[in-house]
Amino acid sequence: MSATQTTRQVRPRFPDRPPLGIGIIGCGSIAQTAHLPAYSAHDLEVISVWSRSLETVATVRERFPLIQSVATSAAEILADPRVDIVDIATPTEYRLPLVAAAIRAGKHVLAQKPLTTDLDTLRPLLDEAQARGVRIAVNQNARWAPVWRQAMILLDDGAIGDVVGVTHLHDKPLPPIGGTPFDHIPHMLVADYLVHWIDITRCWLRGKHVAAVQARDSRIPGQPADALNPWSATVSIYCTDGTTAVLRIVGDVHASKPGCPFWIHGTKGTIRGSILGGSETVELDRGSTNTRFTLDGQWFVDGFAGTMGELMCAIDEDREPENSARDNLATLHLMLAARRSAEQGGAEISTDDLRL
Repeated sequence: MSATQTTRQVRPRFPDRPPLGIGIIGCGSIAQTAHLPAYSAHDLEVISVWSRSLETVATVRERFPLIQSVATSAAEILADPRVDIVDIATPTEYRLPLVAAAIRAGKHVLAQKPLTTDLDTLRPLLDEAQARGVRIAVNQNARWAPVWRQAMILLDDGAIGDVVGVTHLHDKPLPPIGGTPFDHIPHMLVADYLVHWIDITRCWLRGKHVAAVQARDSRIPGQPADALNPWSATVSIYCTDGTTAVLRIVGDVHASKPGCPFWIHGTKGTIRGSILGGSETVELDRGSTNTRFTLDGQWFVDGFAGTMGELMCAIDEDREPENSARDNLATLHLMLAARRSAEQGGAEISTDDLRL
């Protein structure tokens, strides 16, 4: 069963049996603010966690009683027979070696995004995982943000016909970047932060062919000198049938009602809404009728439950997860083309008719 054939629902879905055992490698900020709260909310079984810094996990079991133990190494988690799924939440440069080790250990994997920038090394790992019957999923958790999930369901149902354009505006302050490791990632907005927006846009354009990608990032007036990365970025995607997509981060936003509005225009209607900052809304506009959807939950932390739930269901149903690493290759291709464009000052980068 392919990712597009799976039954989509807004809320996270889990198998109707005891949950599989989870081991978290890289139990830092994102794991403790999103992964663990999501797993706690759904009574999942976290066998063990590990962090490079003992201080990081010194009190983690007190705050998250679902954790059964704190490991002394990543190898200890990989060797634990109770661990079925390894949740890898380390920085990008450590992910592929850990994915490779998990595959050799016969563990299924949920890895943070972006999975890698080294596609040549990734592809043989995916072949090995398939040969060993191991499922590799990517934590593209925004796909399970209720608002964006509902938009995907409407598109699957043909509610607006053929998509002709996707537009995103980041109308909220950026999270703190200066002084964090993210500030040292070249073209960070394009190569890391916007990957969720690139991925969901790619899902909404599924089946289309991309001819080219263009991206430009820039420092903005008033940006502190010690903030190394540009705070503004625009990514444009051009499809062979004339469909376009634009992702825009202004960089410094002062708003009483912050959010990230989006529009999906189609031949029969428009889906519009907003996400983050308490702005969550989605509506279907068919020209003569307008339907607003009332949804429970938010991206943080429901999206993180959604990615793990989808991987568990895929294992249980013996299929590839919707968020599989192989499916994620198209997202990585788009991100790498956008990064290359930003490196070249906004040059248009051909994607060789990339199928989404």
